[in-house]
Parts: sequence; structure tokens; C-alpha cells
Amino acid sequence: MWDPGFAYIGKQPATLTGFHRSFCIYSHHYRGTPERPGLVLGLDKGGVCQGIAFRVDRSKWLNVVNYLDKRELIGYAYQGVKVDIKFERSGTVAQAYTYIADPSHLKYAGNIGFKRSVDTIMNGVGVGGLNRDYLISVRRDLKSYGYEEHNVYELMARIELRSEIIVYGKCI
Repeated sequence: MWDPGFAYIGKQPATLTGFHRSFCIYSHHYRGTPERPGLVLGLDKGGVCQGIAFRVDRSKWLNVVNYLDKRELIGYAYQGVKVDIKFERSGTVAQAYTYIADPSHLKYAGNIGFKRSVDTIMNGVGVGGLNRDYLISVRRDLKSYGYEEHNVYELMARIELRSEIIVYGKCI
């Protein structure tokens, strides 16, 4: 949501039913390595996801989809799909293109629990930087839109606690 990477002519809050935001994809490049994978977000089955829908000029739509496919489908466990979303302000329904987690993919982590997620995020670093910086950006962005994501907030709280313990441990 914070870095779409393409030109858009509008954006607005929308809800997707049937999927939820989850740290369920192992990253071996951008936020981790094969030896020390990170975790990144995917839309996993079940629940509801609040997010931002970006409106793209019809003449540029195919170029945007091609750009996103190249960015999102290379090496990651996503599938590009068309889904129905509901705009939060108007209540109208529209079709959108997004990426859902592919549970059959080797990089699909699924729900590995908070402890393993925290360990993975704390140790993950890739070409995009620290995995925990990704989590911080996600939480900041969700908070700026007023979205309460229990799992993301709980992960962040556990990372902050773990970070304090690590810092304290180095001081002894």
C-alpha cells in the first residue's frame, strides 16, 4: 500500500472478503536469503482484508498488470487473480486484480505461529533490507489508514519485546 510502484489516478479504501493479510510467504531474496529466509505478506484464504484499491487509467491497465506480475510472481508464492472488492465509502462492488498466496508453492509458509514468525523476521535480511523494517513499514501504513490488524500488531509487539531483550542482553 505504501509503495505501489506504478502511476495511478486515484485510490480509496476497500475490503476483500475471503482472504486475510498474513506473513505466510518465505522471502529468499528481498527480505531474506535461502539460508536465512524472511517472511513477507500474502493474502491467505479466509477472513476479511481491508486495504487500498488503486484506480489505473484504462489505457495503462495492461502495462501495470505486466509490471506487477513481473515484480510479484518472480520466485514468490503468489497467484494473480481477479477478485470482487467493496469500496468502504460507497459500498459499491468492483473487480480488482491482486495476488493471493499459493499454498502449494515451496515458499508458502502458512501459519507458522508467532514464535517461529518472530524468529524468522528477526533473522531475515535481503537485498531490500531487514525483514523487521518491512514489518515496521506494514504496521505504520496499516495504522495510518486506521486498520486494526491483530496479527501484524502482535508480531510487532513481540519483535519490540525481543529487540529490548537483545539490547539488554548485550549490555550485561
